[in-house]
Amino acid sequence: MSHIRHFIGLDTFEPATLRAMIERAAALKRAPDSAQNALAGKTLAMIFETPSTRTRISFDVAMSKLGGRSIALSPGELQLGRGESISDTARVLSRYVDAILLRTSNHESLLQLVESAAVPIINGLTDRTHPCQLMADILTFEEHRGAIAGQRIAWLGDGNNMAATWIQAAAQFEFSLRLACPAAYAPDAEFVDWALARGADVAVTEDIGNAVAGADCVVTDTWISMSDDAGKQKIKDLQP
Repeated sequence: MSHIRHFIGLDTFEPATLRAMIERAAALKRAPDSAQNALAGKTLAMIFETPSTRTRISFDVAMSKLGGRSIALSPGELQLGRGESISDTARVLSRYVDAILLRTSNHESLLQLVESAAVPIINGLTDRTHPCQLMADILTFEEHRGAIAGQRIAWLGDGNNMAATWIQAAAQFEFSLRLACPAAYAPDAEFVDWALARGADVAVTEDIGNAVAGADCVVTDTWISMSDDAGKQKIKDLQP
């Protein structure tokens, strides 16, 4: 992996850096014209292997308001659709653009992109984590409820990529997290162990009442992800 700084996951940054990102985002939201030329002359390539509404529009609008431009691409519009490797695509795109965002159902594809690209890579969602969404969630919480540090968050539902990212965030932003998930849909123990090793107050339970007791915010996600074919059985399993 090169020395270039990528936005792959919340676990790849120091807490102070993530806090600075939140503060910068809040400042830009308060004074949107203060950085209208911050990305002048810069181009962001956005590769969407899975459909996107909010992520795509968010980055499109952000690049425009900051003076840059974005190009949205699907695998069918790239040689990826004809068998070209992620590594080759990364090297080619790096010659033309200043950063690359990837939204994919395979986290390994993101890591391959990072390994070969000569420009910063942004995780626009993988089957493992969704850090951009979580940063937006933190900002939203703090706009309405104040600093998230020391607060208690409850997660209900599938222990999916968003749940995993909330676990990482609990360690980085120092809030308590209770996740209520059926045993078959519990988050990967790797994420929980990582957070606990850093002193985070994180616990997983099957008891919804225990998870939401004393919560300052209750969070959930779609029960059926785009790459999920479990269908009706999963909905039944996740019902209280």
